[in-house]
Amino acid sequence: MRDSTLLLPFALPPAEHAKDLIAALDAPALALLLARGSEAARIDGEPFAAALPHESLLVPGHGDNSPPVAHGLMRELGLPPADGFWFVLQPAHFHVARDHLVLTDLRQLALDETESRTLFDAVRPLFHELGHELRFGDARRWFVRADAWQSLRTTTPDAATGRNMDVWLPSGERERDWRKLHNEVQMLWHMHPLNDSREMHGARRVNGLWLWGGAAAGDWPATAVAQVDDALVPHALAGDWGSWLAAMQQIETRHATQLLAALTSGTIDRLTLQLTDATRVRSWHATRAGMRKFWIRPSLSRLLS
Repeated sequence: MRDSTLLLPFALPPAEHAKDLIAALDAPALALLLARGSEAARIDGEPFAAALPHESLLVPGHGDNSPPVAHGLMRELGLPPADGFWFVLQPAHFHVARDHLVLTDLRQLALDETESRTLFDAVRPLFHELGHELRFGDARRWFVRADAWQSLRTTTPDAATGRNMDVWLPSGERERDWRKLHNEVQMLWHMHPLNDSREMHGARRVNGLWLWGGAAAGDWPATAVAQVDDALVPHALAGDWGSWLAAMQQIETRHATQLLAALTSGTIDRLTLQLTDATRVRSWHATRAGMRKFWIRPSLSRLLS
């Protein structure tokens, strides 16, 4: 059987806006696939999980921790293989909301490579002084070796975005070591002229780091085979439902229409649709035979489930 899987993170709209969003969405192909498909799975996750549902679908089996992706990401970025236990380290912006700190979506930091390397070079001695090797991957992703921190529980940045940092910061046996080092980084960057320049030009200050994705040298987690479109993620995290609607319309054209045509023509025999939000996964199987059920009207009502 020729199968295809499409994973759409945050395609499930929030309950409080779902009816209005669905009424405004013109997606006949998606409506047909959902209405004539059969439900395959319903997963309700934990609200304080270390990874979002779609992240767990893509890299399963990581338990109550962020997926062990550091070595895989280093390989993707062309860095040489490395021994030891490594974390992904990402420049971040924390903002104050009432009485707590909140992580801003890292996509909004708009940090270019020159700026990132400047900040990287500034803090590298702090890490090396403690015996932690630091590697530059790209403007958004650095890597740190910390063999003694293997027991730390960390969360993915998207899981923590917009949340109270007290709940999501690294925790475990060596959390104080990380927090002390992180405080030193924050103090150094607070006085760095690059941040003053960014602020003058209306950009967010880089005032912290996000640590996650810890992995040993042998950790090469198998990733799920799926076509993924994550265009909805930043809009959902920001609560920008107008942009979410526009992105859903593009998904209709870019994916749903083409997959429906492939299914009805026999190019594929079965399509699995996986739709998520911050805690839920809903999956449907659509088949050629199911598409012939003409008495079932196209409907997006399953997005309400």
